Order: sequence, then C-alpha cells, then structure tokens
Amino acid sequence: MIVCNEERRYLRQALETHRPWIDQAVIIDDGSTDGTAALCRELLDGIPLVLVENPVSRFSDEVRLRKQQWEETIATNPEWILNLDADEILTADFGELRDELLNGTEEAIYFRLFDMWNETAYREDAFWQAHAYYRPFLIKYRPSMSYEWKETPQHCGRFPLSIQHLPYACHVPRVKHYGWAREEDRVRKYVRYQTLDPEARYGWKEQYESILDAEPRLVPWTD
Repeated sequence: MIVCNEERRYLRQALETHRPWIDQAVIIDDGSTDGTAALCRELLDGIPLVLVENPVSRFSDEVRLRKQQWEETIATNPEWILNLDADEILTADFGELRDELLNGTEEAIYFRLFDMWNETAYREDAFWQAHAYYRPFLIKYRPSMSYEWKETPQHCGRFPLSIQHLPYACHVPRVKHYGWAREEDRVRKYVRYQTLDPEARYGWKEQYESILDAEPRLVPWTD
C-alpha cells in the first residue's frame, strides 16, 4: 500500500478490513505530514510490517513511486502480493474465497473497482465506468520473471505490465474505491491532475473535466 496523509480519510477502515487476510504488510508513506505512519503501526501491531517513510512525496513521478513499492515488496520474498490503495476496500466475500484463490491454478486475480461518489453510491456515466472491467489486485510473485513497467509519470498502473502474461481469472469480490467520495477529495484530485497532467497526456481530458460535475449519475451500492 502507498499512503499519504490518510489519517482522517479511509486508512483505518482499509487496514481494519484487510488485516485478517494478510500475513505481512509493506507500506510506503509518501511524505505524510499527519499521523498516517503512526496509525499504520497501531492498526498493524502484531503483523510483520515494512514501513518506508519518504521525506518528500514522489507522486509527481508515479512510476518511480510504484517501482519503490514493488522493490520493497519483493524484498520480503512474498508468495502472493495484494496491492490496494489506502482508499480501496475489498468486500467481505474476499475473506471467504481467499484460501481457494491462493490454492488455485491462476496467478493473477482480477476484481471490479467501483468509484464511490459518496458512502452509498458509485458513479456511472460515459466518463466513469471502471466497474465495467476487471483489473488485477492480487498476483503470485515469480522471482524468475522479468518485470517491466509502463514508463509514465501518471497512471502507470499499480503492477508491472509484465503481469499481463500471468494466467488469470476474474472473480466476484469487488473493490469499493472511496477516493472520490467526498467533495474535498474530488476538488483536491481535480487540482492535482490539472497540475501534474495539464495537457492530459497520460489521462483522459474529458474525464478530468467531469470530476467536478454538479449532478453526476449515481447508482446505489448493493451488497
């Protein structure tokens, strides 16, 4: 997990939800100025934890930050890597399926991600359809494999591109992404993308512009 100033956002919920399903945690604190690091230590007490604290954020060059996360993670010699952001929450059915997934023949596990626009509804329109597709969140680590990245400073992906060659399957558990759920977060992200990618070279200009839509189409979340 990569975190930055998450103390008063969704980090507590994320760590409390995912703690029963992990054997070890690797967290990059990317320049937090609040109590994020202390909260990680508190909530993961009793679980082996690698916590790296970057004194200055590296997010303006996301691929560099993701490579750092990857290198710190594989240094622990993991069998499986579950890669989630601090505002992403896996649904409870993952816990019911975890052992079955880890003992199967697939080496990459794909789930759907829902961009929550508030606590109880996700956004769905022409610009927001992440939930229509499956994406990798859990992979089996192959030490002998050569890993290459999408070399872009924004939207580089959480895993190396090479994992696309792993045998994979799509599964039922879902990921609730709360990164857009509060108005202040949407404003902050809008400003960030306008600053880091003003010409939309790495993203989608119309989607950037839609972030602050006054009346987006929302769909109620159902369990």
